[in-house]
Amino acid sequence: MFGAIVFTYGLLTSFVLSGASRNRKLQRPNPPILTYVGYVCFGVSIGLSVLMTLLAMWKLIA
Repeated sequence: MFGAIVFTYGLLTSFVLSGASRNRKLQRPNPPILTYVGYVCFGVSIGLSVLMTLLAMWKLIA
């Protein structure tokens, strides 16, 4: 189950980054769905990094 989630997250992130770079190269605005999915991927990445940092600090203290 975890592998499927990581695979889907990787595909979404790859899609967002390739679409955004292509639109920037062509000097076009990004579609709203691309922006929203990008914000979701960004939020998940930040949330997981904070969670893993707190977990590492908790394990270091305990």
